[in-house]
Amino acid sequence: MKSFDVLFMLLGAVMILAMHAGFAFLEAGTVNKKNQVNAFNKIIFDWSTSSVMYFLVGFPIAYGVFLYTSSAKLTLNNGYDFVRFFFLLGFAACIPAIISGGVVGRMKFYAQSISAIFIAALLYPVFEGFVWGRINFMGQKGSIFDSMFGAPFHDFAGSVVVHSLGGWIALIAIIILGPRTGRYSGKFDTRPSNIPFLSLGSWILIVGWFGFNVMSSQKVGNIQGLVAINSLMAMVGGTITGLIFSKNDVGFTHNGALAGLIAICAGSDVVHPIAALIIGGIAGIIFVTMFNIETNKFKIDDVLGVWPLHGINGTWGGIAAGIFGRKALGGVYNLSFLSQLSGSLLAVLYACIGGFVLYKVIDFIYGLRMTEHEELMGSDLVFHRIESNPEESL
Repeated sequence: MKSFDVLFMLLGAVMILAMHAGFAFLEAGTVNKKNQVNAFNKIIFDWSTSSVMYFLVGFPIAYGVFLYTSSAKLTLNNGYDFVRFFFLLGFAACIPAIISGGVVGRMKFYAQSISAIFIAALLYPVFEGFVWGRINFMGQKGSIFDSMFGAPFHDFAGSVVVHSLGGWIALIAIIILGPRTGRYSGKFDTRPSNIPFLSLGSWILIVGWFGFNVMSSQKVGNIQGLVAINSLMAMVGGTITGLIFSKNDVGFTHNGALAGLIAICAGSDVVHPIAALIIGGIAGIIFVTMFNIETNKFKIDDVLGVWPLHGINGTWGGIAAGIFGRKALGGVYNLSFLSQLSGSLLAVLYACIGGFVLYKVIDFIYGLRMTEHEELMGSDLVFHRIESNPEESL
């Protein structure tokens, strides 16, 4: 059975790794053409630096497991700890990928990379340890939350731990950076540059999400078909409301599917499929509504809408688990609404404070923002010295 668990986790890890191709294509398809190469390079480089830092620092902080001590000892269980690290690395590396979509077009390439290093090494693992790991605070039996609210904070697959954290950190970075040059002062084309890329990115993420959610059981014997059907129902719910409330906008339709999947992560092992459909449907409405408010009313230049998509909907997912995770509403067992509400709001506070300190320090020491001239040239030529379609310039 141990070997089956290793294979199970490995398949989940590879599916999450593939999701990062989805992040890259979604960003490249949404941004203007002069920043497409940057999107692809950022995602794979941030995955790589996150891998090193999470291996050396982050994973030991969260779980107390040091993978660089004795390989002989760690291979006794078919190397389960190694593939568990690989699987959970995918969650850690999602944070920089989420942030990338919000700051594209004006953040320096290496500023993004430096932030990814500290997020994977420290900022994310500490909160991860609160909920899933060895820090007996939120998500464990006998934790402080369990004592205060009658039940631990529950986040099965990361609505709060991953998505909310990433989206709220991104908001802080976006505010500190300010809008792209000309975004609100003149004519600025905000249309997606490549609809097929955007759609492909969404579909890759959707498929990978079933590894993200279902494999969060981390053992073959713990696998639940309920998680799979709830993920499906939330995804279609978000797609339907994303299309309807945006009046058939392709970007909102495809991101609506992702909104539903983000919101269902926390309670996917607990809620009824009808509740999952409702949670996903509300998530799609939240994304369409809040993206328009954010960009048009608040004048926050969030290119991919990562704050409403991941931040607000991640928070909604944590709270929704406390609402619908009740036996009276068809849930598997009763979660504590107060625990879910408090944990979800604590994540917002943690992300905002941590993100502010991180990006202010990087800005002071290295600088976050490209120059106006570099912005007009585009990240592709400035940092990578090539355009996405170089033959077009011949």
